[in-house]
Amino acid sequence: MLRTALGAFAVIGALATATPARAAGEAISIPNHPFSFDGIFGTYDRASAQRGFQVYKEVCSNCHAMHLLSYRNLRELGLTEQQVAAIASQVQVQDGPNDEGQMFERDGRPSDRFRSPFPNPQAARAANNGAYPPDLSVIAKARNGGADYLYALLTGYADPPPGVTLMDGMNYNRYFPGHQIAMAAPLNPDQVEFADGTPGTVENMARDVVTFLQWAAEPELEQRRAMGFKIILFLTILGGLAYAVKRRVWADVH
Repeated sequence: MLRTALGAFAVIGALATATPARAAGEAISIPNHPFSFDGIFGTYDRASAQRGFQVYKEVCSNCHAMHLLSYRNLRELGLTEQQVAAIASQVQVQDGPNDEGQMFERDGRPSDRFRSPFPNPQAARAANNGAYPPDLSVIAKARNGGADYLYALLTGYADPPPGVTLMDGMNYNRYFPGHQIAMAAPLNPDQVEFADGTPGTVENMARDVVTFLQWAAEPELEQRRAMGFKIILFLTILGGLAYAVKRRVWADVH
């Protein structure tokens, strides 16, 4: 349990630190962005994560898979059984074989994994000018800088500065190593309309989808932090009691 607690605080410290990325020999400073899950007592903003799922569903899922997640996992974000079932039923899933040995399509179920936008990696590359869109299931843990890097990347698109020539099919991004990225800017103002009235700015959409991606990568974060805090508190009390007993036992020794 002590190892779990120490590991939890190590992860917290890593996520709270800005991480420089290197681009063609230059260090790129990734700015810190405040998220609800930052800090020792940080928690996931469920409303933000739900909006983030909407951004993923309407924008990111056209290219990026999340094969480690099932639709039923969305219940952990506060969605009801009916909402999850409705979301899953919107996709068609290949199943089978049936009694005739044939594969068939059916409506998705909550137990199904998130549907991949492409049948195989070759099809994904062919649809994206040879670049393979990475799976986003644990992307928040797979990239140096974590959530801060993802937010910077999504909001870092800009026109190239004077003297910079982009290769064919590439886009300029201030925070991507090398500053040239195959993915075009995925977020545009008012691209997603949120039911709760949150303005559909690029910054809001980026924050929300990064919150969702962080939750997807570390759904146990809140439980792990709570357990770590309890263990540290227990050890602190135990240490105090041990010291008090020691003082009592050795009180008469001169």
